[in-house]
Formats: sequence, structure tokens, C-alpha cells
Amino acid sequence: MKENLPVIVIGAGGHAKVLIDILLSLSIKVLGMTDPDPEKSPSSILNIPVIGNEDIISKYATNEIRLVIGFGSIRVTSARERAYLFFKGKGHTFANVIHPSSVIASEVHLGEGVQIMAGTVIQPGCNIGSNTIVNTCTSIDHDCKVGDHVHLAPGVTLSGNVIIGKRTHVGTGATVIQKIQIGRDSLIAAGSLIIRDIPNNVTAMGVPAKVVENTL
Repeated sequence: MKENLPVIVIGAGGHAKVLIDILLSLSIKVLGMTDPDPEKSPSSILNIPVIGNEDIISKYATNEIRLVIGFGSIRVTSARERAYLFFKGKGHTFANVIHPSSVIASEVHLGEGVQIMAGTVIQPGCNIGSNTIVNTCTSIDHDCKVGDHVHLAPGVTLSGNVIIGKRTHVGTGATVIQKIQIGRDSLIAAGSLIIRDIPNNVTAMGVPAKVVENTL
């Protein structure tokens, strides 16, 4: 079964460190990490070695390994999307990484390659898109829809029936009240309070949040 396959983590930074800790706690074998410049990266993280750049993944058959994207996003999530789509196009699969302390209710649908960190709560009826990060201590209430390649940073709160579009980054500690829609490719600044819908391709910040720039 694919669930029993070892994994390779793409990336060797701080987010990768958190993921490796979760994987090891789940007794999932981690073969190693990749880094674009292995010469400048740490030789290992939590005793897991850097085994080369992403080209080394081609040495493994798609039925031999699963992949985990080990880098987060600061402003936009497009780098995660590119890596995901590239390796999906090669036939690889991505492991879901779910911290054992997270609480995931019934009737929650998780896409492929979802990462759910420690202390997260996801209530019934939610849909979390593929390659999305639900970071530490995030709270997602009932019937929310979070798109593909989204990053919900640590401490985000989504009230019920919130919709988040693809590739959007919601910053640390942001709060979104019920029935709000946030468009795709947008950035919600850390600590913001979202009480109105936010369109595509914008940056919003403040309490309450206002659109401050177009990200196109």
C-alpha cells in the first residue's frame, strides 16, 4: 500500500524540520531531504540527511516512494504549487502529514499532500484542498472550503462557512468571521481581522482588514 511507502522531503528548512518530526513520530520512514544547493544546506536535520537536489527523486520509481513538500510560503504559495504539479506530472504521489494531536471531525475531506500541524482543529463538513498547509494551532470551524496550495499560518481562525481561494496565504493569527469569501492568489497579513469578502490577487491587512494593494 502507498501509505506504507517511505518518503522524501523536498526542502531542508524550518518547515521541513517540523514535518520530519511529525513523520518520525508516526513511524514513517524518511529517506532524506532535497535542497536546491546541497553544498550550502545543513547535512542533516533530526538525523535525516540531505541526499541531493530534486534531480535525485528521478532515481526512484513512483511506486517506491511518496513525496512531502518541505517548504512553506512567505508571501505567495506558487513555489509549492509548481513543485507539486511538476512531480504529479511525473506520476508521483504526495503523503498527507497529520500531527497526532490534531482534531479532525467527521465529514472532513482532505486533498492529497495536505499538512496538518500540531494543535489544529477542523470541524465537520470542511474541505481542505490538495497541497495545503494548515499550520500550528489553526482552528477551522464547520463547512469551510479551503482551496488547493493554500497556507493557513500558525494560529489562524476561520469561523463557519468560510471560503479560501487557491494559492492564498493567510498570515499568522489572522481571524476570518463566518460566511466570508477570500479570493485566490491573495495575501492576508498577520493579525488581520477579516469581516468583509476579499477579492482575488490582493493584499489585505488591519483590524478590520482593508485591501492595500493589488498583488498582480
